[in-house]
Amino acid sequence: ICIILPILNLIIWAFTERWAWPDLLPQTYSLRAINEIFSRKDEMCRLFMSSIILSFIVAILSVIIGLMTARAFVFYDFKLKKQLYFFTILPFLIPSTVFAMGIHVMFIKWGLSNSILGVIIVHLIYSLPYATRLLMDGTIAVGNKLEEQAKVLGATSLQAFTKTTLPILSPVILSSLSMSYIVSFSQYFLTLLIGGGKVKTFAIVMFPYLSGGDRNMASTYSLVFLGITIIIFSIFQVAVSKINKNISRDFYGV
Repeated sequence: ICIILPILNLIIWAFTERWAWPDLLPQTYSLRAINEIFSRKDEMCRLFMSSIILSFIVAILSVIIGLMTARAFVFYDFKLKKQLYFFTILPFLIPSTVFAMGIHVMFIKWGLSNSILGVIIVHLIYSLPYATRLLMDGTIAVGNKLEEQAKVLGATSLQAFTKTTLPILSPVILSSLSMSYIVSFSQYFLTLLIGGGKVKTFAIVMFPYLSGGDRNMASTYSLVFLGITIIIFSIFQVAVSKINKNISRDFYGV
């Protein structure tokens, strides 16, 4: 109820120009927001593609770095291990506004402000903890016994990892990928501050309508945002299902 009712409210407002209390039904219906989005369909398509590509880059980097980090913490002992593990969850603890103001000054000095690379890095910092935590749990569950057996049978370290552990971890990897993607795709404040308004994502275009009080436009953009997210997650879910079937067939003959 808490999820469906707000979505139904968004759908109503997407076609409503005026709906004042205490009336139960809107006073004025309108297709203004729908028409505006369709009139800007070329611009919207470019905006969608740039946002999706940027978020996918962040998600892929998060999974690669997170997987290496997870394996390091699970399989190896080294100095300051506990302290370094604590550093991996710092983005959970530090408010984004505090972090953004500090890193913005550093990015200006390093020439990364107002650039796509700067936005990717700052998104990566905030998406990495999610990927690392998920991949650590998956790595602990899988272990490295299969890799050791593969090495005994003559496989190299890379072959042992790609042929045994990687297929089993694939569902966890896709979950980490999807989580990192949505964290990046929904970032507004960090994108605006580090990108300086030059790096435009869908969240950057949508947020002014949310804060400006134009419920008709804000609801329509929110529904588009929701639709894109559902499509992406559906693709991830289909991929996870196919991978699970392949794993069951290859490892268990099911």
